[in-house]
Amino acid sequence: MPRVPYPDNWSDIDTALYKRSIKVFSSVKKMLGVKLKLHADTQVQQGDIFLFNHFSRFETFIPQFLIYEKTGAYSCAIASGEFFQGDTVLARYLRNVGVFPHDHQRLFPLLAEQILRGRKVIVFPEGGMVKDRRVMDQKGHYSVYSRLTGERRKHHTGPAVLAQGLEAFKATIRNAYTDKDYDQLLRWKEDLHLDSLDQLLTAALKPTLIIPANITFYPIRSDENLLLTSVELFADGLNLRQTEELLIEGNILLKNTDMDVRMGAPVDPYKVWHWWNRYLLGLVASEFRTLDDVFALHARPRNWKQKMLGSYFKKSAAATRNQYMEEIYANVTINLSHLASTLIMHCIENGQQQIERQRFFTTLYIAVKHLQNNTKINLHRSLLNPIDYSDLITGTSKRFEQFISVAIKNGLILEYEEYYQFLPKLLEEHDFDNIRLENLIAVYDNEAEPITAVRKIMVKALAEFDHVDPQRLAAWHFDDECRDLSWERHLYSKAHFDDINENEAASADPSPFFLQPEHDNGIGVLLVHGLLASPAETRGYGEYLVKQGYTVMGVRLKGHGSSPYALRDQNWQDWYASVQRGFNILKAHCSRIFVTGFSTGGAMALKLASEGHPQIIGVNAIAVPLKFLNPTFMLVPLLHGTNKLVGWVSAYEGVKRFIENVPENPNINYRHTPIRSLYELRLLVDDMDEVLPLIAIPVFVVYADQDPIVSIKSAQEIFEKLGTPRKQLKIINADRHGILLHNLGNTWEMIDDFMAGCIDETNQDTAGQSRASEIYLQTLPESSR
Repeated sequence: MPRVPYPDNWSDIDTALYKRSIKVFSSVKKMLGVKLKLHADTQVQQGDIFLFNHFSRFETFIPQFLIYEKTGAYSCAIASGEFFQGDTVLARYLRNVGVFPHDHQRLFPLLAEQILRGRKVIVFPEGGMVKDRRVMDQKGHYSVYSRLTGERRKHHTGPAVLAQGLEAFKATIRNAYTDKDYDQLLRWKEDLHLDSLDQLLTAALKPTLIIPANITFYPIRSDENLLLTSVELFADGLNLRQTEELLIEGNILLKNTDMDVRMGAPVDPYKVWHWWNRYLLGLVASEFRTLDDVFALHARPRNWKQKMLGSYFKKSAAATRNQYMEEIYANVTINLSHLASTLIMHCIENGQQQIERQRFFTTLYIAVKHLQNNTKINLHRSLLNPIDYSDLITGTSKRFEQFISVAIKNGLILEYEEYYQFLPKLLEEHDFDNIRLENLIAVYDNEAEPITAVRKIMVKALAEFDHVDPQRLAAWHFDDECRDLSWERHLYSKAHFDDINENEAASADPSPFFLQPEHDNGIGVLLVHGLLASPAETRGYGEYLVKQGYTVMGVRLKGHGSSPYALRDQNWQDWYASVQRGFNILKAHCSRIFVTGFSTGGAMALKLASEGHPQIIGVNAIAVPLKFLNPTFMLVPLLHGTNKLVGWVSAYEGVKRFIENVPENPNINYRHTPIRSLYELRLLVDDMDEVLPLIAIPVFVVYADQDPIVSIKSAQEIFEKLGTPRKQLKIINADRHGILLHNLGNTWEMIDDFMAGCIDETNQDTAGQSRASEIYLQTLPESSR
């Protein structure tokens, strides 16, 4: 039965309904698990036609919301004509919020009118969902699968046709101004429902810009979800397509999925025109009286000039289409699943059916570090924040475990103790409607394929694993420590942290540091600062040590040097993990290491020494806080517990989150101490009872006799609990806590003497071992040597 023709005109946007819809969606978004992140500079303001790739139904509602949120502008969109058959509630709603049927006979003129009135137009040029993310054919050309024909086809040129038709009509308006044809200009003003001729001229002078944008979901899951379960209660016998969409898209909506919307460089169709196109347009522009005249160039040209211009427009539209599709796919937000999938598919394509686990982990880490230096590739924030990716190399990454568990569940990979085995299903062809269920690795690989640099970097990283220099890895790990500080400072610089941040006065550089001497003695020193401070507390001492030939690593305890709020979110295990990472960096350069810690850092140094690392030859523990002078410290567990209880039962964060601190060194230390951090310090101190007896290497303990914070009783208690017989205790005359920072009582020189003794001792041990070897060799028959 033939469809009833649409009316020539279309309903204008009902702005009140549009705003209500935005409010409803905003409320719904807060309840959903999806986290929206828009990456755009000026594109939202500049653009007229916005193009998005299409992977799920949910994303079709997002662009209008984002554009209105950022600009207050209304957006029009295009939907399948089937939604407009009959006078249904849905059809009326769509018409009133600016949605047009794709098969409207005046679609382009209607959309062009909206743009001239300051509205935006949203288009999905793929023409439908691309579930397999496969957008490149075997020759590297862009194309997509058509569900209607079952074959691959080129992307639509509609956005390019719309944009260049607008440019042609704008040229017509400008010509009318030049010719002072005010009657025609007034007719256009009235037809377009504009307020003035100035508004018409402003629209005619603005270039028509196409904004290509990419929507990337991460992670993509295929397990059961509440949406599917709910629908199954009321629907009987869902088909495969319906089940697949509820599984995948229900998880996008409900299960903590990141939705990155990244807008690319604007495409100006006018710039792809040849000079001949522009010349022809100048000859023809005065012949146009309506937008319909412009868009009828192909079907109903009035003369040879219009016919030729229409032919050129067709070629230009194809060129513009290629330009914006390339930009859309170049703006994929690359995540760990893309990298792992690309690596897996490369291995399989090269006949490799398995990969060692450590090779897999390290290759991924190496690739991440290389990708971070490629400014043309957009990385997901989890590949920029070391907290999310630095544990890749140890095989403990939660994001990697999530990826592998899905692959194992789907029968794509088998996991063994030492390696992963790739299964034949990875290369099988899957139906368009079930590939997201059956082979997410192929989907991720397809999505990353247009960015050729990703595969090149993965292949390079795989080869690099065989000869990677431990010091190169250490340099990357140190870079991670610096990135961690930058990320932390950015995260905790938001306005809702200002109540505390604005009262902080620390100005010294809080960055971790790695210092290498001009004349290397082959020995390293790991420096660990105290609570509320930063590496700036140990920097001066580190520079003193490097002049003596030591290689020095100054660690930053997690949560320090950024914001007291950052510190409040860490536990003492997080602080200790910072120490372990610093130690691993340093031992790539030195086979013998001293660990020197001040205050809380001293407790960390002792804990590290208790683990029996053969590289550590001595520990300097300065002003370790085993006991405190302030009696209110005893109330910290109670106050912390009250804060937690209040936080559990209400939105209020606690009765007292911070206490003010009057620091000895205001340019280094926080002025606010999180109650939680004091509680974590208590837990760390309690751990010392188990740690101290385990230490077997030389330990030098230093305290000030009038320390205003730490009780001098701590000195004897630590000294007595130390398991090592090779220990020294020095009490200096000072009334300040920061004896290491200020070198009070010649603390630095005393530590020099202690370290010199340890070095002599290890040198003698080494010499003794060499002599024993020589004696042993001399006792062997000559034939056995």
